[in-house]
Parts: sequence; C-alpha cells; structure tokens
Amino acid sequence: MRTVNAIAATSATDPLVRTTIERRDLGPHDVLIEIRYAGICHSDIHTVRAEWGRITYPQTVGHEIVGEVTEVGSDVTGHAVGDRVGVGCMVNSCRECENCKAGQEQYCLEGNIQTYAGTDRDGTITQGGYSTHIVVNQDFVLRVPESIPYEAAAPLLCAGITTYSPLMHWKAGPGSKVAVVGLGGLGHMAVKIAAAMGAEVTVLSQTLSKQDDGLAFGAQHYYATSDPATFKELRNTFDLIINTVSAKIKMSSYLRLLRLDGTFVSVGAPPEPLEVPAFALIGARRSFAGSNIGGIAETQEMLDFCAERGIAPEVEVIDADRVNEAYERVLSSDVRYRFVIDVETLR
Repeated sequence: MRTVNAIAATSATDPLVRTTIERRDLGPHDVLIEIRYAGICHSDIHTVRAEWGRITYPQTVGHEIVGEVTEVGSDVTGHAVGDRVGVGCMVNSCRECENCKAGQEQYCLEGNIQTYAGTDRDGTITQGGYSTHIVVNQDFVLRVPESIPYEAAAPLLCAGITTYSPLMHWKAGPGSKVAVVGLGGLGHMAVKIAAAMGAEVTVLSQTLSKQDDGLAFGAQHYYATSDPATFKELRNTFDLIINTVSAKIKMSSYLRLLRLDGTFVSVGAPPEPLEVPAFALIGARRSFAGSNIGGIAETQEMLDFCAERGIAPEVEVIDADRVNEAYERVLSSDVRYRFVIDVETLR
C-alpha cells in the first residue's frame, strides 16, 4: 500500500478537506498513474452530498482523470512508463457477461466498478481522482493523444464520452437535426461533437445568455426554453434530443419537439423522476431513452475522434484549495464550462 495526498468529503454537509488515502500495491495487470489534472463533474457533487444514495466517508471523488504512467505491473502490455493516459468513470467490470464481451462494460450485468464510491473486488471502497496517484487495471486505462492538452483531456473522460456515445448510437450526422438541452459541462461537449459529426445542431437553454458561445461551438440555432413560443415554433423538428440537465423538465413539451420516430435521450440524472406522458410518445412513434457513458473501446474512439478534429472542452483550471468554491459555482451555473483541478497544487 502507498499513502498519497488527496481531497475528500468527510460527510454530506461539511466542506471537502485535504487528507491522505491509501492506494493498493501494483498487481501484475495494474498501472500506477501520477495524476496531472482531474475534472469536476456535477456527479461528484451529487455523490459527496449523498443525493444519489448513501455513501461511505471519507470519500475522494473525481472520474475525469489524466496523467502519466509511472509504474506498471509485470504482465502489463498496453501501457508503459511515461505514457499519457486517462481514467474515466469505471475501473473494472465482470468481463464475462454478454455486455462486457460486447465492449459495453458500462452496462455490465454484474455492475461495473465505479472509479469512486464503488466496491472493488477486494471489498474496499474505490477512491477517485482528486488525488496525486491512482492504481488501475490496465484494461480500464485510456491512451490520451498527444494533440490534446492534459487539462482539456480530463473532462473528455466523462463529459466527452457521455455525449459522444448517444450521438453515435442514434446516428447523429449529415441530414439529422439534433437538439441539446442545456449548455453546461455536458451540453457544450454535445454541441461540439454533434457539429463535428455533421448534424444540424440547436441549443435549447433556459435563457439566451450563452447564445454567442453556443453558436461558436458549432450550433446553428439557439432558443430560450423560458419562452413558450420556442415549443410552438419547434414542434415536430428534431430527430434526436440530448438532455444534459440534471433538473426536472416538462417532458410533454420536449417530447413534442421530436419528429416521427425521434428519440429523446437523457444523460442528465435529476434526483426526482421525470414524468413521461404516454400520448406524447404514441402520437409520433417517439422514444424516450437513457445513455450511460461508453465502453472502454468507444471511449478510446472518442478521444481519437476529438484529437483528429481538434475538439476540446472549455476549462477553467483551479488550485486544489478552491474545490469547495468550485462546487458552489457549479451549483450556481457559474462556470464556462468545466472546472479542472491542477493536481500539482495537491502535492
């Protein structure tokens, strides 16, 4: 075991604090990563505040992790010391169920092992990327292309793949009309990726305050959902709607924006249930769906896609001591568009 510096939550209500956590010794298939940057995802906040269920404290979160390999186990073949690598939302799965064998480890029938607040195979609670080092099985470590700066690469491991996967699955591309609900950490990546795929992109945001940004990211259209006229004007318009917000919305209004056979995909996860009226689906053979990150192969595909097309998230790099401030700013939507912790300030 090795002791490393970290930031952790000690309860659902107290501020996060500097501390130390234990990392396991390297097994034959493990990789030791010296973390350079760690993104702050809204999921981190939901988790430490026990909004998605009870967790064990102290808890170090963070599942947008990039850094360098500093040591490898005896049987590691895919990574070497000095490699630029990343770790996303999961660090293991059963490897044996039909979903895992199909490269969909995020849908492991036994439940994948989350990067933080999960129960590892040895019974310990996993601890995330707000720390200086992490030990991960080689099969769940991604290669970060040289053309993507470390700080920009970090949010791709969650915000990037969370939006890339449904856009690929529902075949966004030339000739398709895609709407993105919300222009935050997830939403701005959905816009950039959908535009790069060749789709006609519309942002549906509560106000027009970020309109210039949305259009600069590749959207052709931008509407305020606080204006009732939006839902009249855009009825029966979209092939695909990606909902990135973690708040309750009026589903009947949004579903009627879909054209025949259109699909509404939720990647945001509000604490309370969304009400889905059957007639809003039945009237045009519409679908309501969800999507959860992506498998390891697809996540690598996403990283390579972004590298080839020069796609990167907009980030604000912060020192480790500003994490609690950053959380409050995330909750008040005061970030454009992803906070990333400079882990050097934690050493």
